[in-house]
Amino acid sequence: MIGQDRVSRRRWVRTSAGIVSVAAGFSFAHGVEDGAAAGCITEVGGIRVGHFTDSRRPTGCTVVLFDNGATAGVDVRGSAPGTRETDLLQPVNTVERVNAIVLSGGSAFGLDTATGVMRYLEENGKGYHVGPIVVPIVPAAILFDLNIGDSKIRPDASAGYAACQAASASRVPEGNVGAGAGATVGKFFGMRSAMKGGLGTASMRVGDTGIVVGAIVAVNAIGDVFDSRSGRILAGALTSDGRAFRDSVAQIAGGALLDGNGSKAGANSTIGIVAINAALSKTQMAKIAQMAHDGFARSINPVHTAADGDTIFAASTGTVSARADVTTIGVVAAEAMARAVHRAVLTATSIPGYLAHRDLPASFRV
Repeated sequence: MIGQDRVSRRRWVRTSAGIVSVAAGFSFAHGVEDGAAAGCITEVGGIRVGHFTDSRRPTGCTVVLFDNGATAGVDVRGSAPGTRETDLLQPVNTVERVNAIVLSGGSAFGLDTATGVMRYLEENGKGYHVGPIVVPIVPAAILFDLNIGDSKIRPDASAGYAACQAASASRVPEGNVGAGAGATVGKFFGMRSAMKGGLGTASMRVGDTGIVVGAIVAVNAIGDVFDSRSGRILAGALTSDGRAFRDSVAQIAGGALLDGNGSKAGANSTIGIVAINAALSKTQMAKIAQMAHDGFARSINPVHTAADGDTIFAASTGTVSARADVTTIGVVAAEAMARAVHRAVLTATSIPGYLAHRDLPASFRV
């Protein structure tokens, strides 16, 4: 049955042109926002985003550049994280501002992308000044996508540098790009039942205050991805015949055995960034990063598992003078992050063996 499932899903990929219009229209009718309505993290201002995408595997990295630096915090919830410079973001530590944050595929190898980002920033005089020396501050987080294609192909320092060169303040490309290029979701029962994940972004305005909260995320979760408002599964583990969602939580609660390969620690992770244009401290940004994880919890289930390295950074550019309430911003950040998670799977496209949401048959419960 599993072999037949794999064949049937590949057939859907090959015949997707005849399915997309039905599946996409059916999904969006349930209120999941389109790109214009969802917004984009660059609407925060003072931010540029660039991707490097290696289509050979696929894999890639995404860099968020803060033109004038940003005060940042972080919250790591998954038990299998891969990160760089997260200790620096703790409120008790000295350095207050970061110059960029990197999200990357390639597992721990992908942390090397931050080296290329540092080189780019040093060449442009951006960083922490120690006398005449400039040291760019670049935290990073990675996800595991080495099980997609040739594991020897992974983002490196040159990929990080190229992502910086491509950085723009315009609308951020979504789906199979950057850190989301090789992302997959719904892996509790193994890769044979998984679907394609991706990268998404969203933003929200806080009334007429002038405050904008943005989010960007690469969704590579072991769990299923849900529309946080309707509760419908958007992408996740497929049944053995490939014609319905398993509903991972229901299966687990019912005593289903897990596939040890698919649920292996470190083979997953959802990693993201929330950003605001109001001025807040490192302590406050750490709290906002913590609250933003509620966006993961609303849209991914299960989440924050022993097999995920779920990490959220929070950054404040301080480009507007409006006074910001931490709780208010944290609430909005969680909602923006949930919307970005939706966008990640809605904009993803199928790759051989991994069906994307947009190519689902109309018979699916979406």
